[in-house]
Amino acid sequence: MRYGPEHKQATRERILAAAENLFRKQGFEGASVERVMRAAGLTVGGFYAHFASKDALLAESVRDFFRRNGERWLGGLEELRGAEWLSHFVRRYLNRHIRDNMETGCVLPAILSDLARGTPEAREAFAEGVEALAAEMAARVPGEDGVTARKRALATVTFIIGTMTLARATKGLPLSDDILEAAREFLLADGQGAEAAPPRRKKVD
Repeated sequence: MRYGPEHKQATRERILAAAENLFRKQGFEGASVERVMRAAGLTVGGFYAHFASKDALLAESVRDFFRRNGERWLGGLEELRGAEWLSHFVRRYLNRHIRDNMETGCVLPAILSDLARGTPEAREAFAEGVEALAAEMAARVPGEDGVTARKRALATVTFIIGTMTLARATKGLPLSDDILEAAREFLLADGQGAEAAPPRRKKVD
């Protein structure tokens, strides 16, 4: 039986969703192709109709993660600028929900070491995601103290992902909450420390 392109795309998305979930919980090494396909409700033999290798799956998972979470992190902030934009963005990422939720939280802390050892394709996918996020930030948050907007944005993205990695590594210990709080206060030390009411956000599927 022949399936149309819509069916193939839907199947590919099921595999990507299953892979990201397993990467988040078990890391790259623990998420074998067999486990990914079983979690997607598919047979192992169908994997290679969608991905050339497990490394290719990792690269596409990273691209897919940044695509989907762009709305989650940035939705509703289009009209904001400067410290107000930064305050909402930082609080959306550096929080306990993102740290603790192993179903929808950030996958990056679980796979950073695998990306460092991975293929050029996987590292390029990660670099593209970081560049896109930094570009979005640089367009809305100016540079300061002789640092360009792009460099400030790259430093901020680096800081928040590193913070989340350390917070995950110490989860369950008092230090984990302290790390999140310290990072938020440091990044928002320009007077945005007070809790701000979030702007209206678009619905995310």
